[in-house]
Formats: sequence, structure tokens, C-alpha cells
Amino acid sequence: MSGTIIRLDTVDSTMHYAARLAAEGCLHGTAVTAETQTAGMGRHGHVWHSEPGTGLYVSVVLRLPLPLANLPVLTLALGLAAGEAIGLATGLACDLRWPNDILTGGKKVAGILVQIVDGAAIAGIGVNVNHAHFPDWIAAEAVSIRMAIGREADREKLLNQLLQSIEETCNVLVSSGSAAILKLFANASSFALGKHVRVDLGGGRTVEGFTAGLTDLGFLRVRKQDGTLETVIAGGVRPA
Repeated sequence: MSGTIIRLDTVDSTMHYAARLAAEGCLHGTAVTAETQTAGMGRHGHVWHSEPGTGLYVSVVLRLPLPLANLPVLTLALGLAAGEAIGLATGLACDLRWPNDILTGGKKVAGILVQIVDGAAIAGIGVNVNHAHFPDWIAAEAVSIRMAIGREADREKLLNQLLQSIEETCNVLVSSGSAAILKLFANASSFALGKHVRVDLGGGRTVEGFTAGLTDLGFLRVRKQDGTLETVIAGGVRPA
């Protein structure tokens, strides 16, 4: 990734900062990192726990020749990139949980959030790198690379690998299309096919069944107990 890396000590959210840069016309590949975030953004309005000096909190401005309909597949591509980068930089094997979670040992080690600002995609990626523990409200679901491999990881090495993996994976999406990313994701994710899951659809609605692959747009299909297929456009997926 050839853009400028802007390094901050403290920021409300690297997503917000990168969005302002995008609105001002910054170049493709511009990345914003921070040592800590006071209001880190997760999906559905959740807060991303941003302990100072331990995690990798980065948002990248992507200007890609893609229609908005490709946004769900772009999210999958970024998950692939993050999982690959963690593996290459630390040796830690990762699983991908649709649509935007990177897991190891069944716990979340990284997450993706994508927003569109003035035609640019803002890719926010948070990685739990050297956390020794987590607050009670996320301790059951979160893990850090340090906790998983038993030693501290080099955050700068991980950042450089992440930016490289993002560039390579986005090039695959642009040059080979969504089908190539969907195939790679299905091969990298235990959640894409044949996984017994319960999906929180919001508003008190849930669906339970076995995952049945992805649609051409990158949405998850779940085969319910009555045999019917439900397409999940957005939701929280967990093992049933």
C-alpha cells in the first residue's frame, strides 16, 4: 500500500479521522493509526475496546473501481487480508466468521468495519495484539495474539504486512471479481458452509440452521430445520 501512514497518539476513532481525510480528497491507500481510541467503532454501534499501546487500530482509505454493490464482498476481502496478515506476521492460524470477524481458538482477535465516504471506502481494522487481559464485558469472546501465542508480537511488522495484504487482496477483487474473493473466503472460513449457527438478525429476530454458502453478493445463506433457505444480509453469527 503506497499511501501515507498518519500516526496518532490518541484519537476518537481512526475511522472518523480517515473519513475526514477522504472527504478532503486524500490519496488511495492513506492509512491512519493510533495508539489508542477514545471512541473506537465496532459494528451495529458497538465500541471497539482500544487499550493504549497494545492493539493495532488502523483505518485505510480505499479508492477502488467497484460499485457499491461490492461493499459486502469488500468486507470479506478485508477479512481475508487481516487473517492472512496475522498468520504471516505472527504464525497464528485464524478462522473467518462471516461477515467481518477474525477468530483464533473460537475467540475474536480482530474485526473489520467498512463505510463509504464521498465514493471512497474507509476500511477500519482493529487487532488485539498485545493485550494481557480484557474487561469482563468482552473477556469471554475476545483474545489477543499475545494470549494465543504466549509472547508479544511486533505491531509495526503486523501493520506493514496488513497494508500489503490489503493491497494484494483488493487487487484480486478488482482484477478477478467477486467470485474469486467468495471462493477464497469459503476456503478460509469454517462458518461459510455446514456450520450449525444461530444468527441474531436484530429486533428480537433470530434464525438457526446450517450455513449453506454465500450468495453472489457475499451474503450468508442458512438452511433452517424446515429445509428452507434464508439469506442473511446482516446479523451476528454464533455457533448454535
